[in-house]
Amino acid sequence: MAAFTNLTLKPPTHKLHLLSSHYNPKPHQSFLSLIKPTSKPHAPPLLKAASGSATKTDTTGGGAAKSKTDKEDDKVQHIHTVAEFDAALRDAKQKLVVVEFAARNSKQSSEIYPFMVNLSRTCNDVVFLLVLGDESDEMTEFFKREKIEKVPHFNFYKGMEKIHEEEGIGPDRLMGDVLYYGDSHSGVIQLHNREDVEKLIADHKEDKKLLVLDVGLKHCGPCVKVYPTVLKLSKQMDTVVFARMNGDENDSCMQFLKDMEVVEVPTFLFIRDGDICGRYVGSGKGELIGEILRYQGVRVT
Repeated sequence: MAAFTNLTLKPPTHKLHLLSSHYNPKPHQSFLSLIKPTSKPHAPPLLKAASGSATKTDTTGGGAAKSKTDKEDDKVQHIHTVAEFDAALRDAKQKLVVVEFAARNSKQSSEIYPFMVNLSRTCNDVVFLLVLGDESDEMTEFFKREKIEKVPHFNFYKGMEKIHEEEGIGPDRLMGDVLYYGDSHSGVIQLHNREDVEKLIADHKEDKKLLVLDVGLKHCGPCVKVYPTVLKLSKQMDTVVFARMNGDENDSCMQFLKDMEVVEVPTFLFIRDGDICGRYVGSGKGELIGEILRYQGVRVT
């Protein structure tokens, strides 16, 4: 197996500016503007059922009207107190916890919530929580403590530590974030140090499979954007091995990026027979698929 430090790598031909957003997030609404100090939280719901017509009213989940089936399928936990919030984070242990901070009168919160419900049905290893800032005085104070000024606002936690947050995002970005930060059992192999990379290459040196290594950072919008495509390809391409590494996970990963001369992310390294045969820098889905096919020996016209 070739030593990584001795490889001569071609400079990337595609440039990706990390400071550019690549997203057009939906507008969000000031949370404080939704609170009327003299009025109590009222019955009209923040949320709509994700699908189906409402046949039974549920007043325990923010007053949302849902069908019985929708209520059973909705795995989003509605948090009513700070104690419940802390307990939910503690009980989740190392699972990803996605928290939507919302308000009853926020149209944007109402629009994004059904998509979070759908994610809760399919992402069994992720815990989803809903916190309504205008539900009670305690929750209003909790919003202030957490510095939530606009809704919908999403916080992501692991091991009771906040690892990421988003504000005013749409469904695609929410799904990308959940998959990027919560994916642990997919067909994409998770690499946590240089030794993991070397072992993976050794394991597949004999079978001649193309290895696609997705190198990114924890808080990288373009990395999040392209990751659902990587997941989908890992399920469709049996002759390709997909893996990923976050360069800022630890010192070993960061040194690996330096040795590979990775200066922009996401960078995809293509490895075959123990050697790096090429790379693609960028988050273009079509371009990534084209590069994989090219290194697979498929002629793309």
